[in-house]
Amino acid sequence: MKKLVEIVAGVGGGSLTATSVVEEHLDRIRTRDGEIHAFNLVTADQARKDAAKIDADIKAGKKAGPLAGVPIALKDNMCTRGVETTCSSKILQGWKPPYDATVVGKLREAGAVIVGKTNLDEFAMGSSTENSAFGPTKNPLDVSRVPGGSSGGSAAAVSAGFAAASLGSDTGGSIRQPAALCGVVGVKPTYGTVSRYGLVAFASSLDQIGPFTQDVRDAATLLEVIAGHDPLDSTSIPQPAISLVPVLDHGVKGMRVGRVTDLPEGCEPDVLERLEAAFDALRNAGATIVDVELPSLQYCLTAYYLIAPAEASSNLARYDGVRYGNRVDAPDLNAMYAATRESGFGEEVKRRIMLGTYALSAGYFEAYYGKALKVRRLIYDDFARAYTKVDAILTPTSPSVAFKFGSKTDNPLAMYLCDVFTIPTNLAGHPAMSVPFGLGADSMPVGIQVLATTLGEQSMFKVAAELERAS
Repeated sequence: MKKLVEIVAGVGGGSLTATSVVEEHLDRIRTRDGEIHAFNLVTADQARKDAAKIDADIKAGKKAGPLAGVPIALKDNMCTRGVETTCSSKILQGWKPPYDATVVGKLREAGAVIVGKTNLDEFAMGSSTENSAFGPTKNPLDVSRVPGGSSGGSAAAVSAGFAAASLGSDTGGSIRQPAALCGVVGVKPTYGTVSRYGLVAFASSLDQIGPFTQDVRDAATLLEVIAGHDPLDSTSIPQPAISLVPVLDHGVKGMRVGRVTDLPEGCEPDVLERLEAAFDALRNAGATIVDVELPSLQYCLTAYYLIAPAEASSNLARYDGVRYGNRVDAPDLNAMYAATRESGFGEEVKRRIMLGTYALSAGYFEAYYGKALKVRRLIYDDFARAYTKVDAILTPTSPSVAFKFGSKTDNPLAMYLCDVFTIPTNLAGHPAMSVPFGLGADSMPVGIQVLATTLGEQSMFKVAAELERAS
């Protein structure tokens, strides 16, 4: 499978055509996606047209874009003009947005070729992609196991070679956790670094778009394209896109990397073994390993599962059968609302809406949601203290390798614990990424998570690149 930077060099240099690259990836999709189900929709005809235009432009002497000819898949919660965007929910089945998300426009301008919309846990609520209304996605490395979630389709598409890269969204680990389980690189940038305009909201103070790629250099290249200020997003940081590729070969000599001494319990021994090997690799490369404490980490899961459902309760109130999406007819308006939402939402989405509505209700707001916001501040402060001592922090991405289908579906808490190491970063708004670092139980990949402070992507990518070299 060709990497993103190889495709860009080949198409721009004339040794490859965008058409041949796209056909190669569409062939893989035709051959295997019936088994994997990474995609909700494959936009083959449009991809061919876009690739042909790129080839014609290059032949006419026009400069190739920074992503020229790269086949990219989009998580099906990013708006694409005139192309169905469902969030893997029956309530939005058939809905075609009248505009493109900002990241989609940036991809097109850079010469990327969008090959389809990928499957996800409904409205990005889940850790296994088993909550999709259109059926689960399977892990390409072992189809008896989950690919992670909620961006399981995007991770599987890159792992299986259906796309050279993909975009996902990360609210509590939804890029990093599936990246770890599928053996690819996944990045959650600093909150506000990448525009959320056109991303269908789950929890607006937590959601962030980021890339899945085969390696760290590809991730840096793609993130440079999609990052940058967007006046259409009020939470977008007013600064130019970050420069990442130039720092990848700088190494980690002299850097301080944090080891968290009070990590939450529950991590499998094979994953902890790979984490220790990662620390050894960085130490051998010249980094100093520093112990840090993050005492509020033990409260992260509780705070997240009050804040995120509360915001989801508010955001998902708009799906009422009146303005867009599916509608179930009923004798009166209130009955129509109830019937539409009962029919359109899956069990996990209903569970979180009810939890969030309860947390926001009169008499309980301060007891639950208000306290969760205070805990969020404690988490931010703990990280701030830690980053006075270190340049980056290492943790596992997921407590275990990819698990079997159905092994956690009857126990929501067990499923929620899959994100115990990823959620803290979303609450703090910091960047984090998962890098494959060897194999664990049953020869399945283990992901190591690299964390950094706000806008600390350069330090994060330096460490990630060193881990990749060591691996």
